[in-house]
Amino acid sequence: MTTAEYPLPARQNDGAALIAEGFATPQQDKKPQCARFLPKRVLPIVFLPGIMGSNLRMSAKRQQELHQKDNIAWRPYMLGSSNIGNAANATPKQRQLRLDPLQTTVDIYDSSGPSDVSGDGRHANVKLDSSFFSPLLTDDPPTAKNRRTAVQKARARGWGEVFFKSYGELLQHLESRLNNTFCDGKLRQEWRDVVGIKPHSHWAADRSSPQQALTEDELKKVATGCWFAVYAFGYNWLQSNGDSAKIIAKRIEQVINDFNQSGYECNQVIVVTHSMGGLVGRALVHPKYGNLQDKVLGIVHGVMPAIGAPAAYKRMRAGFEDYGVAFGPEDSLAAKVAGNYGDEVQLCWQMLRAGCSYCLRSPMGMAGCA
Repeated sequence: MTTAEYPLPARQNDGAALIAEGFATPQQDKKPQCARFLPKRVLPIVFLPGIMGSNLRMSAKRQQELHQKDNIAWRPYMLGSSNIGNAANATPKQRQLRLDPLQTTVDIYDSSGPSDVSGDGRHANVKLDSSFFSPLLTDDPPTAKNRRTAVQKARARGWGEVFFKSYGELLQHLESRLNNTFCDGKLRQEWRDVVGIKPHSHWAADRSSPQQALTEDELKKVATGCWFAVYAFGYNWLQSNGDSAKIIAKRIEQVINDFNQSGYECNQVIVVTHSMGGLVGRALVHPKYGNLQDKVLGIVHGVMPAIGAPAAYKRMRAGFEDYGVAFGPEDSLAAKVAGNYGDEVQLCWQMLRAGCSYCLRSPMGMAGCA
């Protein structure tokens, strides 16, 4: 069997049409071009990050008040740079103005950001590993109209809204594995660490749980005739989880509607969360907030903080210890951003007044700081 040297992107087309677009090569180039066609059924995967894991931008008014040359309010991967690194030396008032829940929003991949910075410029944090492969996220042929790269397609899925340095590996892992389960009818080797594995022996599951090891036939039944588009949706972690859930719910409904209007069959999504994102996910399926319980097939939580908030109250009272001198700059990050002493921790009090899920007025109850 000849190996395809030029894998063409699996394109989403109106009417779910089976359309592929190749490109011309020199006559001596005998490498074949291989096209994959998307099945009609699609089950999107939506990832929700933890607290401080979403990139935020501020309003034009607040940017002007702070005399800031850009509208960046929060980007964890840029804390050491010149534009937001000054947050380490900012006064409590300046930190409060920059991290104002009423003057900030998620920095999504669109044209509504600074006029001198494109969406690709603002989301330059997304860089795919050289080993990454997904038939859904590959470069368009060089001759294609409105050509997009694999990275641009990932950014359009919201991957740049979140702390990619932390979550990028997970997003790529989900995208590549879920869309590469079988080849020529045989299970791919990378799935051998999941299929046939007993939950209690590898994932510390309760032995009395009725959950059994996933079989190859069960996986094939789920994966056959379906594709899994992985999205990442940031949220304003300075605001209430109830408010965030309402916004995320609208975005999920838009994704589902877009697929259906293009001729695909999309009825539900699977939500994967980390930390505070789990509380947003919980609000997402609550009838008073996201009201999306019928459109969420399932939720996978990772370290959801739902057992109390003593750490939050301690920090509001005592502040964050600055261990930078003894242990290095990374250990003093929280102190630099939130404050060394109780009276400097304006961020937590601002979150409290906003009804943040990590404080008393959360619509989903109390939860611990992460």
